Amino acid sequence: MTPHQRFGPAKGIAGALTTASILVPAELVLRPLAPGRKTPLPWLFHRALSRALGIRIVAHGRPARRERVLYAANHVSWADIPVLGARIPGAAFIAKSEVGGWGVVGKLADLGRTVYVERQRRLAAPAQRDSIAARLGRGDSLILFPEGTNSDGVSVLPFKSSLFAVADGVSDLLIQPVTLAYTRVNGLPVTRRNLPDLAWVGDTELMPHARALMALGTIRAEIIFHEAVSPADMGGRKALARHCETVVADGYRRLMRALG
Repeated sequence: MTPHQRFGPAKGIAGALTTASILVPAELVLRPLAPGRKTPLPWLFHRALSRALGIRIVAHGRPARRERVLYAANHVSWADIPVLGARIPGAAFIAKSEVGGWGVVGKLADLGRTVYVERQRRLAAPAQRDSIAARLGRGDSLILFPEGTNSDGVSVLPFKSSLFAVADGVSDLLIQPVTLAYTRVNGLPVTRRNLPDLAWVGDTELMPHARALMALGTIRAEIIFHEAVSPADMGGRKALARHCETVVADGYRRLMRALG
């Protein structure tokens, strides 16, 4: 049996539903028993979901082993969520507010303690920034996509310095740049031809893209955990954004050499 046969859309969807049916009820039961405490169930869910989707993850380096870390990662696909969630235990995502209304996906995001931001409401930005800073101040670690949207997978988009405002005033905070790339499909390097089935861009609907991704077969995702830095050492928000963008983009080019 080929990898493509093992991880077709039907098997991937069945695996994802099985994963959710086991771990989501467990999370609903455990959370009221330990309010405010982190459980390993979101991490287990992301690991199981990645495997169900046929994604095999290779990590270079490791996430910072401490509280109060803001991970700054590039954004290629909806699959980034389970992939990063599987390798960064205990961290929650910062996502656009629309995700909370995506039916089952939104409910799962809620269970994962996702922080929602309304990027189109500039007047709400200070309150949202303060809310995220409060989460970091309590010792939470968060995953930020500083591009502000998904890229097409060919290269990393510019990082928005305004999104790093959440780091202002948070003591003892570390920022760790993270590069994520989908590098191989069924053992062969990813090319521009099959990249659209991996990258989720534009107005593409979620479920059709998910079926196309699962139909590819076995996917190799690689993550580089770069050296963490202190915002106080970066000389301001813009310099911090440039540093993270440069490090992440360089890592992406190394991982995606086959694109030319």
